[in-house]
Amino acid sequence: MRITIVSRIFAPEPGAASFRLGALARACAEAGNSVCVLTSAPPSQLNAGLIEFPDNVQIKRAKVLRDRAGYVRGYAQYMSFDIPLMARLLFARRPDIVLAEPPPTTGAVVRLICAMRRVPYAYYAADIWSDASQTAGAPSFVVKIVRWLEKFAMRGAQRVLSVSDGVSERLRELSVSRNVRTIGNGSDLAAFSLEGPAKNLRRPYFVYTGTASEVHGARIFADAFADVQRVRPDAALVFVGQGSEFPVIKEIAADLPEGSISVFPRTTPSEVARWLRGAAAALASVKPDSGYDFAFPTKMYAATSCGTPVIYAGTGPGKAFIDTIGYGIATDYDVESVATSMISMLEREQARADRQRASAWARENVDIGAIATSACNILESVASEHQKKLTKQ
Repeated sequence: MRITIVSRIFAPEPGAASFRLGALARACAEAGNSVCVLTSAPPSQLNAGLIEFPDNVQIKRAKVLRDRAGYVRGYAQYMSFDIPLMARLLFARRPDIVLAEPPPTTGAVVRLICAMRRVPYAYYAADIWSDASQTAGAPSFVVKIVRWLEKFAMRGAQRVLSVSDGVSERLRELSVSRNVRTIGNGSDLAAFSLEGPAKNLRRPYFVYTGTASEVHGARIFADAFADVQRVRPDAALVFVGQGSEFPVIKEIAADLPEGSISVFPRTTPSEVARWLRGAAAALASVKPDSGYDFAFPTKMYAATSCGTPVIYAGTGPGKAFIDTIGYGIATDYDVESVATSMISMLEREQARADRQRASAWARENVDIGAIATSACNILESVASEHQKKLTKQ
C-alpha cells in the first residue's frame, strides 16, 4: 500500500508534528507499506541532524519561505508550501491514501487534489487552528476564513485523527464528528532518555523548550523570574525554541542581570534532551480562558522521559498529567504562584529513584509508537475500504 504524508514540518525539525509524523512514517513502513513524505527542506543548521528512516520511506523536500526564527509560521510561509504542493501532489505517483497535517490551508489543498484524483485522505487534528488564530488576536474576518478552511479540510476527510478527548469534543462543537477517531497523543521519546549527557551551567536552571505562542503564554515564567531571583539569585532561566512570545521574553530578560534569562533558537532533539537532563525543572503552560484550555503541551512528555520534573502553569490536561504521575508541580497561571513553585522546586532534591520512576512511566504510557501503529491501522483500513468501492464500480 502507498501512503503519502503531507506536512510543512518534518524531522529533523523539532516539534510535536515532526515527532508524530516521523513515528507514523516508521510504523507504516514497518507494516510493509511504501511511504512518501511531501515536506519542506529544513533550515541549514539542522541538516547535520537529519534522521534516517527505513528504505521504504521516501522524503521529498522543497524550499519554503521561513520567518525570522527559521520557522514555517505565518500565512505567507504557509502559502509558500501549499501553492507548490498542488503540483507536487497532483503529479506524484498515485497513492492509496494521503494524510494531511495542519494548517487548514494544507488540508484544503489536499482535499481538492485528492478529489481530482479520487484518492481518500485523512486529516491529523492535533489542535484547532481557528481557535488558535482567535486567541492570537487575528482579525475576525481572518478567523472566519481559517474556520471555514478548517471545516472544509476536515469534513472532506474520510477520517480525522484527533489527539485527545478535548479536541474531539471541540470538533463536535464545530459540527465535525462523523469521521473523527480519537487516537490519543504522545511523543517520540527515542532521544529523550534518562541516561545521556546533560547541560552544566554551574548554577541551577529552569528550561522551557519548544514553541512559545499566545496560546502557551510562556512569558509568565519570565515575568515571575524576577521574584525567583530575589530569593535565589544563583538560579537561571533558559528558553530553547521559537514563537511569537520570544521577542517580549527577550525584552524582559534585558531588564534582569546578565545571564539570568537566556534565549536560544530551536535545535535538534538530542540537544534539547541535554538541556532537559540538566535542568532543575522543565516548564510548560497553556494560558487559561483563551478558548484553548483543551490543549496539552507535549513537551511535558519529553521532559518526564528524561526524568526531569515539570512545572505546569494553567488548567486542563497539563494539570491532570502532573496529578496522574505525581511528579512535578501544577500551579495557577499567575506570577506569584509560578514564582512560588519555581522557588519550591529549587529547594527540592530530586532522588534518582524518582527520576527513574518518572522516566519509566513515560516510556510505558506516552511513547508515540503505539499511537503511530493505531494511526497506521486506520489509514490502511480507509484505503482498503476505498479500493473495495472502486472494485465494485
